[in-house]
Amino acid sequence: MKRLSIDVWSDIACPWCYVGKRRLEAALARFPQRDQVAVRWHAFELDPSAPKVRQSKQSHVADLAQKYGTSVAQAEAMIGRVVDVARDEGLDFRFDVLKPGNTFDAHRLVRFAESRGAELQTAMTERLMRAYLTEGATLGDPETLVALAVDVGLDAAEVRAMLADGSFTADVRADEQRAKASGINGVPCFVLDWKYGVTGAQTADVLLANIERAWSELPPAPLEMVADGDACGPEGCNS
Repeated sequence: MKRLSIDVWSDIACPWCYVGKRRLEAALARFPQRDQVAVRWHAFELDPSAPKVRQSKQSHVADLAQKYGTSVAQAEAMIGRVVDVARDEGLDFRFDVLKPGNTFDAHRLVRFAESRGAELQTAMTERLMRAYLTEGATLGDPETLVALAVDVGLDAAEVRAMLADGSFTADVRADEQRAKASGINGVPCFVLDWKYGVTGAQTADVLLANIERAWSELPPAPLEMVADGDACGPEGCNS
């Protein structure tokens, strides 16, 4: 059976990554061979130097304006555009309650979830993005991560131990190194069968067109022999 791989680099703290996730889901819902597509999530940190919890005496919009060297009004317009686009995808972004911070441990949690099953990796990614961008969760807090992991069916004690002992650190670093080596410097980035890369929160139509292109170029599946009976060959016939 043919299989198409889609490797997605994203950051939990990236609003366009959440929009991109929804659009990928919409594209796959229209793809007849959806059951033959394997989606895997990879870590990308937009701000690796961020503290676990960023302390600021000003609003997030003021922080954003300072970061990008714009006015507060311009920053508000930027946020408004993202919120409007997200709403069209069924997402409710709440930048007024957002608590910026380091996402490294959240990425480790996504990797831990993957070790328990691909479906859990996707569910964990979804839960973390919703918690951060909609619910104002502090992802630098270990107990917050434990609670979110329990929401998707992971064991609290196992997650707590994983966060404490540094497990999956090498996996996250490997993701980041692979992104760098592959020329991925922005997210979301969708890599199709390691042949085509689609960067940014492209529309579902664009994603679907590229998925169909990658699928059409997959080699045909090898013939699977499902029954074996009496037959003749170069060496003669069996009976």
